[in-house]
Amino acid sequence: MSVTTRYREAWEGFWREAPADRGGVFWDAEPALTVGVHLGLFEPHLTAPGLPLVDLGCGNGTQTRFLADRYPRVIGADLSAAALDHARLADPAGQAHYRMVDAAERAEAETLHAEIGDANVYMRGVLHQCEPADRQSLVDGLATLVGDRGRAFLVELTEAAGGMLRDLARSPGGPPAKLAPVLRHGIAPGEVADAAVPEYLRAAGLVVVASGELPLVTMEFRADGSRIELPSLWMVVGPGRG
Repeated sequence: MSVTTRYREAWEGFWREAPADRGGVFWDAEPALTVGVHLGLFEPHLTAPGLPLVDLGCGNGTQTRFLADRYPRVIGADLSAAALDHARLADPAGQAHYRMVDAAERAEAETLHAEIGDANVYMRGVLHQCEPADRQSLVDGLATLVGDRGRAFLVELTEAAGGMLRDLARSPGGPPAKLAPVLRHGIAPGEVADAAVPEYLRAAGLVVVASGELPLVTMEFRADGSRIELPSLWMVVGPGRG
């Protein structure tokens, strides 16, 4: 069994058990607090805003539907069929298109690019949930989708977020309710060194156009009622040849 197969099966199990209602998943925060904020950072750097927009690792499509209200052609891509079932059920009007794609598999990224051409890509919190052996392949797939004219917006947890997640997992009463299923299915967010992300991008032929720090908003709350937010890095990247 390949690394990718184990990864896909873990996500299938997670999404089959996930509640259908929005907000039931740890990272499924309101678009106004997530992609709505990110677009203000991403859009000024789009050199071809009319390209298709791919929400890579779309999950249940909460952010995808927000994007589909603002762009004419949006594709929600995920490697989990169960996640895409959630996304389609929540989008009966078909505002977005949904595709099962494992971007870490070169042929799958190339097939999607052959169909839609160069694309702008939104990818929130996918790399740090990817197994180490697949990380470079995932970023290579991202570069394939971007092509010569697209740009991508990435959000990834910082190293400091890993410590926060470990502390939450070791809470006296057990991990928070929305984090527990993530851990149970073996897809706990991994630790990607902050310095490693630019290296993955460089190896894939991508350059960083803009970057900064923002909290990654979750749907979990502390005992005092405050929302759990995890430190994250954001980057706008484009082709080094473009």
